[in-house]
Amino acid sequence: MSENTYSYHQFRNLTPAGLFVWVAFDETCKQLGLDDLASASAMLLGMNDVPVPGKLGGAVRGTSVVSMASRKLLPYQIATRLPTITRAGLGGLRIAMTRNLGAFVGRTIPVLGVVMLSRDAFLIMRHTIASYNRLVKPEDRVL
Repeated sequence: MSENTYSYHQFRNLTPAGLFVWVAFDETCKQLGLDDLASASAMLLGMNDVPVPGKLGGAVRGTSVVSMASRKLLPYQIATRLPTITRAGLGGLRIAMTRNLGAFVGRTIPVLGVVMLSRDAFLIMRHTIASYNRLVKPEDRVL
C-alpha cells in the first residue's frame, strides 16, 4: 500500500483504501433509486414463507404472496409447460415445470428482482472502480 493521501469532497488525508470506500459509498447513493425498491420488493414478495397445507411429497414447502396473487389474477392453463425456478431448502434452487400462467408469473417475479439487484451491484462496482482510478495516482489504481 502506498503512502499517498487524497481528498474527496470534505474528507482530507484519505488513504487509497479510505478513498475507495467513500467513492463506493457515493456511487451506491447515485445508483440506488426506485428500480431498486421494486427489485427488493419483488424478491421479498417472492419468498415462499406463507404456509400451505396439503402439498404433495417432494413439493417445496410454503408459497409466496406474489404467487398467491398471480394465481388468482391469472388462473389460466396453457398448453405448453413452462420452466420456473423455485427455492428448495437452504439456498438450493430447483427447476419446476408448470402449465398455470399465474404460477409462472408468480415464480418469475422474484427471479427478475434478483437479476435487477445483481445488475445494480455490477454497475456500482464498475462506476466505483472507474471513478476511483480517475482520482488516484497510477500506482494506487485497481484492476
